[in-house]
Amino acid sequence: MGRYISEEVVEEFQKNGVVFLQGFFSNHWLNLLRAGIKKNLNEPGPNQHIWSKEDEGQFTLYDSDNWRKIPEYENFIKNSNMKEVACQLLRTKKVNFFFDAIFVRSEGVQFSTPWHQDEPYWSIEGQDTVSIWMPLVDVRKQSALAFVPGSHLSGKKFKQQDFGQLNPEKKDNVRHVTFSDEWELLPNIDEDRKKYKVISWDMKAGDCVAFNARIIHGGGGNLLPGHSLKVFNTQWLGDDVRVSFRSYGMDPDHSQKMKKHGMKSGDLVDGSVYPEFRV
Repeated sequence: MGRYISEEVVEEFQKNGVVFLQGFFSNHWLNLLRAGIKKNLNEPGPNQHIWSKEDEGQFTLYDSDNWRKIPEYENFIKNSNMKEVACQLLRTKKVNFFFDAIFVRSEGVQFSTPWHQDEPYWSIEGQDTVSIWMPLVDVRKQSALAFVPGSHLSGKKFKQQDFGQLNPEKKDNVRHVTFSDEWELLPNIDEDRKKYKVISWDMKAGDCVAFNARIIHGGGGNLLPGHSLKVFNTQWLGDDVRVSFRSYGMDPDHSQKMKKHGMKSGDLVDGSVYPEFRV
């Protein structure tokens, strides 16, 4: 199962903001999550969003925060060793589970995920975060998520992609996010990937990539004909993370849920809303 993570891997995660973890999950968990995604697609949540539609009905889909209504997701989050992985990488004895997300691309999709960071969209702030991106099918590195190593330590405020603009169905209720012009533009990474030392991996089902929410990532896509992609992603919060309601971004927006439970900017997240796991 490959559950043990060496100190060298932890150091790599802290330095680069991303690590590849090979063969961490068995067919038991893969089949469970595949069944969960099937349910998710049949009954999407309120956060579901289509990013692209191409010829012959090809699409790129995102949905998030459905773990309380999909038992397979809840089972995986509570009973797999994902929480132990998160604790090891963050060098902590406890983590809070933030939310789940799925990314589904139909066969042959050529849409590439725009370069971005995750944390500017979230209603939390802190260095101690880890997202674990887990494909449920094999994926070549040209189609997998790609990363700019070390970019989680830059401290820069980059103007992020408004994913609400990616709205091929022209829906009226798609959430838009805005970032001030005072924010620095993201560099043109695709112009010179070698300069930015972009990394990605050929991945088998059961492998995963763990990354910090501040790292610049994206650039995946371009599936081969006949190949689709299904990814289950989990987000975990460590010791220094605090609630942070923002005037920009917040997608998915957890602010109303947090306020309903009495959370304010600067607070630790409430473990009754965002389950706390100790190892």
